[in-house]
Amino acid sequence: MARGNILIVEDDPVLRNLYVKKFTLAGFEIRTGADGEEAIKLTQEQAPDLMILDIHMPKIDGFGVLEKFPKETRTYPVIILTNFEEPKYRERGKELGADDFFVKKDMTIRSLLDMAERLLASRR
Repeated sequence: MARGNILIVEDDPVLRNLYVKKFTLAGFEIRTGADGEEAIKLTQEQAPDLMILDIHMPKIDGFGVLEKFPKETRTYPVIILTNFEEPKYRERGKELGADDFFVKKDMTIRSLLDMAERLLASRR
């Protein structure tokens, strides 16, 4: 039995595949999207237990996805992925209801997995 259903939305296929491998090995059921349009479609089909969402993507960015699914109406937490440490990204994400932030260049995939497990545990 899976430990949870995680939607990973990342436009970089190498990173996306790496995240899928690590989270699958940890026992999670994974669905993926490569842009904001796919994130919206997949979420409307089935809400995840957790969404891991890149900010900078084609078509619709991560902020656009967060606008579509406001925190007040969501039943799941969202971790924002970013390459940028600029406070404006963190502030905008927080305004839109992001639950945590993962700066790709400064953190390990293990720390992303820990972050996800902590957020999922806090929802139970």
